[in-house]
Amino acid sequence: MNILLIAGSSRSAATSTILTRYIGQKLQEQGAAIEVIDLAELTLPIFTLDQPDLHPNARKLAEAAVKADGLVLATPEYHGSISGALKNALDYLQPAHVTGKAVLSVSSAGGPVGISSLQHLQTIIRNLHGINCAEWISIGYGSNAFGADGSPVDAGTRQRIHGAVNHFMELAEKLSGKAVSAS
Repeated sequence: MNILLIAGSSRSAATSTILTRYIGQKLQEQGAAIEVIDLAELTLPIFTLDQPDLHPNARKLAEAAVKADGLVLATPEYHGSISGALKNALDYLQPAHVTGKAVLSVSSAGGPVGISSLQHLQTIIRNLHGINCAEWISIGYGSNAFGADGSPVDAGTRQRIHGAVNHFMELAEKLSGKAVSAS
């Protein structure tokens, strides 16, 4: 089972990126092969249909999405929506890259919750014909949520993350027809 995780912040030490890496560890513990695309490291030009050829970084993103059996999309919540970096990256994807794949939406907000960004992500995924996981993860007051080791400091937060990851993996297995142990 191949899972693509996209860390959608342009900040190198963003809480949403720390959360993405923690989820990646949990997925690997379950036997999944993961690929992390960190948009702070893999910069993409602003999407336009006027470009006849895909930028090499956009090609890397599209190829990783095609190869994936499921996707985890993580974003900070900016002004009640997803980051511009993640929206730009998703604009490069086509339904052929995402159709029928399980998608887990994840956000980290500076305030209490990041629900608006999750709703926006789920709308984008529906338009790409992906299958939204019934669970999602929203970490409020993100800068205080993780310890120096990258793990959530709160047991309740850890439990919510682990539950959502488990639901996501069950959905990805059902949709892909692949068992995690087969990867």
